[in-house]
Amino acid sequence: MQVWPGEAYPLGATYDGAGTNFAVFTEAADRVELCLLHDDGSETAVELRESDAFVRHAYLPGVMPGQRYGFRVHGPYDPGRGLRCNSAKLLLDPYAKAVSGSIRWGEEVYGYHFDDPERRNDLDSAPHTMASVVVNPYFDWGDDRPPRTEYHHTVLYEAHVKGLTMRHPGLPEELRGTYAGLAHPAVIEHLRELGVTALELMPVHQFVNDHRLVDMGLNNYWGYNTIGFFAPHNAYASWGDRGQQVLEFKSAVRALHEAGIEVILDVVYNHTAEGNHLGPTLSFKGIDNPSYYRLTDDPQYYMDTTGTGNSLLMRSPHVLQMIMDSLRYWVTEMHVDGFRFDLAATLARQFHEVDRLSSFFDLVQQDPVVSQVKLIAEPWDVGEGGYQVGNFPPLWTEWNGKYRDTVRDLWRGEQRTLAEFASRLTGSSDLYQDDGRRPLASINFVTCHDGFTLHDLVSYNDKHNEANGEDNRDGESHNRSWNCGAEGDTDDESVLELRQRQMRNFIATLMLSQGVPMISHGDEFARTQQGNNNAYCQDNELSWVQWPDEEGGAGEGGEAAEGAEGVDTGLRDFTRALVWLRREHPVLRRRRFFHGRPVEGTHDDLSDIAWFTPDGREMTQQDWDSAQASALTVFLNGNAISEPGTRGERVTDDSFLLMFNASAEPIDFVVPVDHGRQWQVVVDTAKPETMQEGSGKKVEAGDRLTLVDRSMTVLQRPA
Repeated sequence: MQVWPGEAYPLGATYDGAGTNFAVFTEAADRVELCLLHDDGSETAVELRESDAFVRHAYLPGVMPGQRYGFRVHGPYDPGRGLRCNSAKLLLDPYAKAVSGSIRWGEEVYGYHFDDPERRNDLDSAPHTMASVVVNPYFDWGDDRPPRTEYHHTVLYEAHVKGLTMRHPGLPEELRGTYAGLAHPAVIEHLRELGVTALELMPVHQFVNDHRLVDMGLNNYWGYNTIGFFAPHNAYASWGDRGQQVLEFKSAVRALHEAGIEVILDVVYNHTAEGNHLGPTLSFKGIDNPSYYRLTDDPQYYMDTTGTGNSLLMRSPHVLQMIMDSLRYWVTEMHVDGFRFDLAATLARQFHEVDRLSSFFDLVQQDPVVSQVKLIAEPWDVGEGGYQVGNFPPLWTEWNGKYRDTVRDLWRGEQRTLAEFASRLTGSSDLYQDDGRRPLASINFVTCHDGFTLHDLVSYNDKHNEANGEDNRDGESHNRSWNCGAEGDTDDESVLELRQRQMRNFIATLMLSQGVPMISHGDEFARTQQGNNNAYCQDNELSWVQWPDEEGGAGEGGEAAEGAEGVDTGLRDFTRALVWLRREHPVLRRRRFFHGRPVEGTHDDLSDIAWFTPDGREMTQQDWDSAQASALTVFLNGNAISEPGTRGERVTDDSFLLMFNASAEPIDFVVPVDHGRQWQVVVDTAKPETMQEGSGKKVEAGDRLTLVDRSMTVLQRPA
């Protein structure tokens, strides 16, 4: 075999049409072997003799896409000094563009012996671990263009590749649970009809099923256990893992773009699947442990601000380079439109504290590629001082956990929530206005993958996670949920009716709030997980979205999932109607915060927003401070929108009255005088059916409307 010197850049395996360049960084190694793997189980080792700035490299003519490979790193094994090199372990390339196979868990993939953790383990891991794959970078993107949907037009839909597609009756069996399933017209049509503009995919970076879960007969379903930051997860490919997963993912992105839907990836750059000092040796740990991980003062142990055993060393230039290279790769080569960063506060940790101006954010800010896509932070981690909602730099948007908590509290009847609810409804100016951000910095959500589904939020007071095998100890215990009078499944019609109304309340509130709304997949069908609020390990029908069948029944074969109350197509229609109401009216998705006064140049004496008690009086401070206050009316003035259109034109819209009754009793609401003479009811969450345009009841200023307990009504007045 010919071996040429090759180049130190780019890192990873780069195919150029005639051969492949291999490059890997390691400061800890004495020498590195590139191992080409063959289908008969044998391997050909090539020592990487060339080294530039600790990057070992070589070019191999004739090595083609589909070739599996790994590295064996020879060097010191001294955990007490943080060094864990072991040439018996075949290691994944940190820059691998594709990964083949899966881990067969056993002592072979660990650097120590189970019966004596102090003793080095020299068992060969190659037959038991995954392999890196050389990929073909060439792909016909055709006329693919990023949709570049502006935030004020964005509706996010958080989804799991497998969970969304596994039970869809319109998909061929072989496409269920795959990237190709995402791209199927039946799935895309549902998203388009719902009004979704961006699909936020739960992790698709190559991840690992934990040893512990596999031993329990479970899987790491969610995928927050990354081992390959450049490789699409191979188990979601329908036709092979020797690079086919790359082509299939690109094809899915191209199809979604053609439908005008952006693709945003949930990415996990805060830790890896190698765990703590007792975790396996799969890649980074064996290549250069102290360069990749945050170690404690005793370097045999790992700093853990993620709850997973380790944290990446964000002050290491090589870690920062890898993350930025990965982000750019997914934008430029895979054409994704943005990222949601899991436990993003960890990315801000350079030493111990969360530093808003850490190197990572500086790099993102100045990067000409990454700075131009959607950047969404999950603004917390499990470390000290890790709850950072509202504290990310101006370029970023954030999952607004305070929005979720406040909206849940309002509708379950918590006292003293009205004032904070008003702030959350109008874009959370208390969190975002002081640093120049706008309402669109707030990603509003009521539910997401982590926690109760929308159905379970109104059906369970307590978590029911027994299926996870941890005696119901895992998962959040304080869910701000309310079961409406019965825990779980019930035949009580009054309870079921209230639950339906509460789900409509949450959907309507979400879509009528300023900011960017996010729907969790399947909530539009009232998906249930039977009270499990931590279904990270449930790769089965408990977590998969249950779709209506072609005849509009409850699910596959027309039957509901065991124990479920059935698929709610009425809730789907209601959700769709609210999404489209928001889309059609700019006053419901403003780009600037409300002023609370008339807007100059609009020729309107009315304030852009006003707040009223149910009896039609403007709210006073005493009204806001009342512990019992649980109802109000909000006036949104469509004739006082301060931000101009894309060409500088004045934007006008219809005006709206939002009436909220979160109390346990019916309340008569008076339509405020002096804010419009005639109105029409366009939303009433007390009614299961959605209203056809123009079919709602007409009311006039001073009229009384009775809102049943825990319901909301929306009135519209033409401009």
